[in-house]
Amino acid sequence: MTRSAGFPAFITVTAAYWAFMLTDGALRMLVLLHFHTLGFSPVQLAYLFVLYEIAGVVTNLSAGWLAARFGLTSTLYAGLSLQIVALLALAQLDPAWGMTASVVFVMVVQGLSGVAKDLAKMSSKSAIKVLAPSEGGGLFQWVAVLTGSKNAVKGAGFLAGALLLAVFGFVPSVLSMAAILSVILALVIAYMPDGLPIGRKDAKFAEVLSKNRNINWLSCARLFLFGARDVWFVVGIPIYFYSVLSDGSAEGNRAAFFMIGTFMAVWTILYGLVQSGTPRILKATTRTHGQLLRQAKWWVGVLAIVPASLAGLVWMAPEASPALTAAIVIGLLVFGAIFAVNSALHSFLILSFTDAKRVTLDVGFYYMSNAAGRLVGTVLSGMSYQFGGLALCLGVAAAMIAVSGLATSQLRSVQTD
Repeated sequence: MTRSAGFPAFITVTAAYWAFMLTDGALRMLVLLHFHTLGFSPVQLAYLFVLYEIAGVVTNLSAGWLAARFGLTSTLYAGLSLQIVALLALAQLDPAWGMTASVVFVMVVQGLSGVAKDLAKMSSKSAIKVLAPSEGGGLFQWVAVLTGSKNAVKGAGFLAGALLLAVFGFVPSVLSMAAILSVILALVIAYMPDGLPIGRKDAKFAEVLSKNRNINWLSCARLFLFGARDVWFVVGIPIYFYSVLSDGSAEGNRAAFFMIGTFMAVWTILYGLVQSGTPRILKATTRTHGQLLRQAKWWVGVLAIVPASLAGLVWMAPEASPALTAAIVIGLLVFGAIFAVNSALHSFLILSFTDAKRVTLDVGFYYMSNAAGRLVGTVLSGMSYQFGGLALCLGVAAAMIAVSGLATSQLRSVQTD
C-alpha cells in the first residue's frame, strides 16, 4: 500500500476503529440471540435495533459538522467513549423487568451505541481523504483497506459475541468488552500521532446538506444498497437458521448460537476481505475515474440477481431441508462477495466526489443515507420475516438493489478520461 506522511495517523485510526467494530459486532450478536431466547418475536427483535439505526441517521447528519467544528480526533474519542458507556449500561438490564420495559431500555442503550458507532465511523472514513496519498491509486487502496479490514474485524465480533454468550452469559460478556475498549481508548489518546484536522470555528450546520448532484445520487444508491443487505441480515437469516438448527434445549441453543455466529462471522469476514482486495480485483491503479464509475453501475446489476434467485428457491421449496440451507449459505456468501465490490466502489466514489474542505460534511451526509438504509432494512427485516419468511426478505432485497442501480445510473464522472 502506498505510504505518505499521514501513514502513522492512518494506522492509529484504523486500530481504534478495529477495536470499536469488534465490540459492535459482538454486541449485535449478543443482543439478538439473548433476546430471541427470552421469547422476543422477529418484529420485537427488529425494534431493539430501530433506535440504533435512527441514531445513526441523526448522528451522521450532525457528526460531519461536529468534526468540521471540533476536529476528527474529538469525534473519534467521543465515539469510543460512548460505546463504553452503552456497554456498561446494558449490563444493568434486570431479567425481572417486564417485556415492555426491557424493550424500551435496550432500544435506548442501542441508540446510544448507534451514536457511538457513527461518530467513530465518520471520523475514520473522513481521515482517509486527508491522509491518503493522491498518486498511484492511493485513495482507493487506503479506503478499501480501512473498510475491508473493519468488516473482517466486525465479522470476528459476531463470532466472539455468540461464543461469549454461550460460554459466559450476557452480563459478563458485556462487561469484559467495556473493559477492553477502555484500555484501547486510553492507548489511542496517549499515542495518537499528528496529521488529522483540528477543526474550524466558522463551520456552519447548514453546510451539511450537499449541493453536489453526484453525492446526492450516490447517497440514494447507498441507502437502498444497505437496506437490501439488512432486510435479510438483521433478523431474517439469524432467526431462520435458529429455527432449523436448534431443538429448543439448552444444548441445542448453544450449538445453534455457535453455528449462527460462525456463519455471520464468515460472511462478514469474506465481505471485508473482498472489500480490501477490490482495488486489485478491478485493477484500479490502471483505470480512470470514469471507468471505475462504469464498474459501479455494472456490479450493482449483477448483485440484484443473487437475492432474486434465492428468493425463488426458498419460495418453491416445500419445506426447510439441509440441501436448502446449504444452497442459502452458498448463495449468501456469493452475495457477500459481490456486495463487497459494490460497497468498496461506493466508499471510493464518495471520497473522490468531495474535496478536503467539505470531506467531513459530505461523508457525514453520505453515511446518514447509509444509516437510513440500515434503518429501513432493519424494520423490513422483522416485518418481512414475520409475514413472508425468508423468501419475502430476499425478494424485498432484490427490489431494493434494483432501485440502488437506478440511482447509480445517474452518477457522472468528475474527471476527463
